[in-house]
Amino acid sequence: MQKIKENVYFVGAIDWNRKLFDELIPLPDGTSYNSYLIKGSEKIALLDSVDPPMCDVLLDGLKKSGSDRIDYIISHHAEQDHSGSLQELIKNYPEAKIVTNQKCKSMLVDLLLIPEEKFIVINDGETLSLGDKTLKFIFTPWVHWPETMCTYLEEDKIFFSCDFFGSHYATDELFVIDEKKIYNAAKRYYAEIMMPFSGQVIKNIQKISDLDIEIIAPSHGPVYRDIDFIVNAYKDWSSDKVKNEVIIPYVSMHGTTDKMVEYFEKSLAGKGIKVKTFHLTESDIGELAMALVDAATVVIATPTVLMGPHPNIVYAAYLIKALRPKLRFISIIGSYGWGGRTVEMLSDILSPLKAEIIEPVIIKGYPKEDDFRLLDKLAEKISSRHMDIS
Repeated sequence: MQKIKENVYFVGAIDWNRKLFDELIPLPDGTSYNSYLIKGSEKIALLDSVDPPMCDVLLDGLKKSGSDRIDYIISHHAEQDHSGSLQELIKNYPEAKIVTNQKCKSMLVDLLLIPEEKFIVINDGETLSLGDKTLKFIFTPWVHWPETMCTYLEEDKIFFSCDFFGSHYATDELFVIDEKKIYNAAKRYYAEIMMPFSGQVIKNIQKISDLDIEIIAPSHGPVYRDIDFIVNAYKDWSSDKVKNEVIIPYVSMHGTTDKMVEYFEKSLAGKGIKVKTFHLTESDIGELAMALVDAATVVIATPTVLMGPHPNIVYAAYLIKALRPKLRFISIIGSYGWGGRTVEMLSDILSPLKAEIIEPVIIKGYPKEDDFRLLDKLAEKISSRHMDIS
């Protein structure tokens, strides 16, 4: 248990050892499941629970808080890392009511089989008094599920932001100390979770802009006392601005694609373009996602496998489509032995992004002088497009 302000405490769990989230997202720095206890003069509220394997940590923290009851459990989000311990909580605190919105209630009934009579359903902008403390509920849909909401503690000016402004980062420090580390962790979190909903991120930042906020307390990672640090970062990441950068995710089976990528990277760099390459059999997909936040262009590099792109490249293309970065341009380079449909298959996957596809360079066999010239021409086209948008 750690004190944020008078009668406001962190009672969540630090998960130092978790290495993968949703069986998909790498967690190089672990994570935390932030649950907050607010003791009003009349009522006591718990904001969110924790991932089920860490439930004992939460229950122990609540015991150490000296509170013998919980009147309200505020559920901001139905995903199990926030709600998965609700069943245990209502067993231990049977008098507690779960306070949430209608969409979240429906999800919790479906996912956790919680009886409907345990809920109090609230509306956007509604308040709940704890006596000397007042909770104001603010709906923030699609950051990152449709039912997500946040809570503003009016008297203490604390914004409990759920996944909004979060970071997968395990630390003993309650508040942000090393802004550089948290910036990178928060950017990774934004890239993997929030980037597909950048339009909604912008709308929800605008929605909370009139609140007098001194502290942002997210559901993952440390708490922010410098709120401009994280809010301005989110404004930048969700804007339509792109940088003079090319991202190259690639796979090479027998050295041909490696050679093309090596040459192409130098050709782009010679034109003043920053290049980031990601060998997909070795790279952390979170690092790729972070790079996609700012880049103007992605060039996918692949050998041909059974008439199409390498399976790891198909996965990367699907991931790029799902994350919906603000890319302006896409191209493809690679090689084949006797033929294939690599360009058509990747173009179909990436077509929802509506980025311009610059003519790919697909060669037969090992690259020759004429093939290197084609890569130079592609680099020149990309450079020209980047100059236009800058």
